[in-house]
Amino acid sequence: MSAAIATISVSLVGCGGLSATGSGSDARPAKGDDITVGLLLPERSNPQYEQFHYPVIKAKVESLTGGHGRVEYANAEADAAEQARQLQRMISEQVDVILLDPVDVHAIAGEVRKAKEAGIPVIAYDRLAEGPIDAYITFDNELVGGVQGRSLLEALGEDAGISDKIVMMNGSPTDPNAQQFKAGALSALDGKVTIAKSFDTEDWKPQNAQKNMTEAIDEIGRNNIKAVYAANDGLAGGVIKALKAAGATDLPPITGQDAELSAVRRIVTGEQYMSVYKPYPQEAEHAAEMAVAKAQGRDIQFDALAPDRVDSPTDKGIPARLVPVVALTKGNIKNTVIRDGMYRLSDICTPRLAADCAAAGLKK
Repeated sequence: MSAAIATISVSLVGCGGLSATGSGSDARPAKGDDITVGLLLPERSNPQYEQFHYPVIKAKVESLTGGHGRVEYANAEADAAEQARQLQRMISEQVDVILLDPVDVHAIAGEVRKAKEAGIPVIAYDRLAEGPIDAYITFDNELVGGVQGRSLLEALGEDAGISDKIVMMNGSPTDPNAQQFKAGALSALDGKVTIAKSFDTEDWKPQNAQKNMTEAIDEIGRNNIKAVYAANDGLAGGVIKALKAAGATDLPPITGQDAELSAVRRIVTGEQYMSVYKPYPQEAEHAAEMAVAKAQGRDIQFDALAPDRVDSPTDKGIPARLVPVVALTKGNIKNTVIRDGMYRLSDICTPRLAADCAAAGLKK
């Protein structure tokens, strides 16, 4: 299945929105703190959804509403039809606003339209769903891919050239973010190295990445693969399993994304070159702020929270916030995921990794 690519175009107008009037035709009557935020997340294969996104959004909604607001949560487990049913259920329950991270951005458009007809705002979270979306919050996805691509070139060094063969392990074809990651990576890699094989990895599943990588190894030759672009840490894990199964002991540079704990440990040991640290608490808190403001009809405050604009295949000029990202390597673990409280030093530096952590300067 080919993805519907959502093209982000960041507006050059206003970063504050303080002059907004809130008098738009879709402004909702003001509500108090007794609100229900529907939260629809797409899958569990990426542990960040359960470990960070849902808990942070829940806590922030409660904080913003003095404990009166609640989050109605559902996870589709990579089933687009199930997510459609979940969204319809939230419409029937008349939640006040929906935060939607879609499994399939195109397939969910009909349900988004139904929510709009029922007077329920829908905020796209992390992935830009099609249909009449009220707002969007995500990371700058092409920047993510660009950071990954430039990191690979940095790892290959000044001698990198068109003779160096790279494997690209992209994300799911139903996720428009994956297409933006790929576009950003290609903008950095095109003309500088050779993309020997490129895969779109169904459902972002590590086992599918492992299967794809095994195919690439068989076709290209293990020792001829100079680096691997893996779109996220789960795919990087599958790539590493395939390389090890093929007998590799000295792994090529491999990218990732999400700063999963397992990936941070692999960066410490040198099995994975880098990940992209996306400050999920910041994204999730901004999403909760948007949802509460929109549910309560506070359009001026809502507009101030969405300084950017994006286009989807179905709608133009959607209010948005694009959160910046950081390249996570061995040298800045302490100043990113540890400093920001994502992990403790003891979470990363298990007894088995004591020597590697000491070599990386990760000591109490």
